[in-house]
Amino acid sequence: MRYHYKSQLNARKRRHLRVRARVSGTAERPRLNVFRSSAHMYAQLIDDVQGHTLVAASTLEPVVAERIESEKNSKTDRAKIVGALIGERAKALGIEAVVFDRGGFRYHGRVQAVAEGARGAGLKF
Repeated sequence: MRYHYKSQLNARKRRHLRVRARVSGTAERPRLNVFRSSAHMYAQLIDDVQGHTLVAASTLEPVVAERIESEKNSKTDRAKIVGALIGERAKALGIEAVVFDRGGFRYHGRVQAVAEGARGAGLKF
């Protein structure tokens, strides 16, 4: 099993490099990077020209824990909250549009939920 996981990880990294070859963020339209671990979701807006992270959000933040209505929220629900939170923080900085970087993950499930939450907060992809 150990070797199978390593090949999966390498395959995701290769897919991410292919995505990154086409996707780049600027100050006006930063890159919305998403990372999905087995338990948490992380999202950040990155200006690739300057090499700076402008805004970040994750399920580890206490703000996300406050927004969870009940104890039985799924990981997908928490991912949507992270997307909404990063959208709100981006709007506070005056960012209207972003470029979506799925990080080598398939666009479904939690990754899609982050995108929908950000769109719901007013970000344009």
